[in-house]
Amino acid sequence: MSELLYKYIDATGGLMMLYYGTLQFTNATQLNDPFDCHPALIDFSQVPPEKTRAWPADVISLLESDRHRRYRELAYICSLSKVHDSLLMWSYYNGHKGVCIGLDMEKTRKYLSRMTGLLIGCQEWDVQYKNVVEKADYFRDLQDFFRYQMTTKAKEWEHEQEVRLFAYDPYPEHMRFLPYQDDKKGPIDRKEVRAFLEIGGECFESVRLGINISKEDKEKIVKVARDRNPDIKIYQMTIDPDAFRLKEELIND
Repeated sequence: MSELLYKYIDATGGLMMLYYGTLQFTNATQLNDPFDCHPALIDFSQVPPEKTRAWPADVISLLESDRHRRYRELAYICSLSKVHDSLLMWSYYNGHKGVCIGLDMEKTRKYLSRMTGLLIGCQEWDVQYKNVVEKADYFRDLQDFFRYQMTTKAKEWEHEQEVRLFAYDPYPEHMRFLPYQDDKKGPIDRKEVRAFLEIGGECFESVRLGINISKEDKEKIVKVARDRNPDIKIYQMTIDPDAFRLKEELIND
């Protein structure tokens, strides 16, 4: 397991993450990739004859596929990365105006090992990247289908080097609205509400500030980060003039 993992996030989200000392988990149905965590990754059609004595094959297939649909609706994901200097991730997660927060996972795991929902603690899995949809045969393949469904993504996302933390059906006390989310008229779908799990200040190992971060956001984040963990390392990301890559400069007190 990686001991340092990174969270790319916009300035407001990063400020909240540091100020409240939390990790944000998003429902698996709300991710930006429509293939992500989809039960269609599993083949439920090859029902063995011995399972059709009481119910026809199509009913058995429907029941089993519906179970995995519900698994997805109860799974909450915190997406982290093994890298902190990906040009693509800085671009599409915060437009280089946000932050990348480094987490000491050895310390973080101690906070996430407590009971948070139907599972004790959070599962931590590397994402597997595939060129084609290799559907697993639900009735014949011997594997953890929940893990397969939750961690298989298209090869196009491989640059993210993603590691996922899972909270399954988190308790209501962990659920929070985002700013202004509760202004919405009418009922709010539970799947649209995020879960926030608390971790200690010592878990925040570093903060990297985007090239285009505003002066105001930079000042706020630096102050909150140092208040949360006086030993935190803070870097300013810059452009490498000799290559298409990012550099970082340590910000001293």
